[in-house]
Amino acid sequence: MIEAKVPEGLPKWMSEHVDRYLKSGGKDGHMYEANFPNMKPITVPSLLLVTKGRKSGEKYLFPLFYGETGKSYYIVASKGGAPDHPGWYKNILANPEVELQVGTKTIKAKARTASGAERQKLWDDSLNFWPPYADYQKKTPREIPVVVLDPV
Repeated sequence: MIEAKVPEGLPKWMSEHVDRYLKSGGKDGHMYEANFPNMKPITVPSLLLVTKGRKSGEKYLFPLFYGETGKSYYIVASKGGAPDHPGWYKNILANPEVELQVGTKTIKAKARTASGAERQKLWDDSLNFWPPYADYQKKTPREIPVVVLDPV
C-alpha cells in the first residue's frame, strides 16, 4: 500500500476515487467508470502516482488515467487544458523517482517526458482511452506532456 498525502482541493470525484482505490488495495478503482455531463460514459484505467514535492519534499499522491507501452506505463500532464503544467509534472521534473500503484501492485519507476515520434504515438494512443485530451490540447498553447513511467 502506498503512503502519501492526497493534495488538498482535488475535485470530489477524484478524492472519492482515490479513497475507493486505497481502501480496496487497488481491487476497486483501477478501472474508473467516468460518467460526466456532455460525455458518453467511458471506463478508463487509472493508477496512483506518488511524487516527491519539489518544495516540501513530502510525498503526494495523484490519481491519473494511463496507458501501457512495453513494460512501462504512460500518463498525460493535461490539467484539463489549463495554461500551466500540473503540480505532479513539475514535481517529476525536479525528481523523476516515483512510486505507482496500478491495480493491486505497487511499483517504483523513473519518469521521463516523451518527445518526437514516441510522444506522438503515445499521444495518439492516449486519445483511445481518454478522448477529451484532444479538447484539452485545443484549450492551451502549451504542448501537453506525455510522461513515460519506466519500472526500476
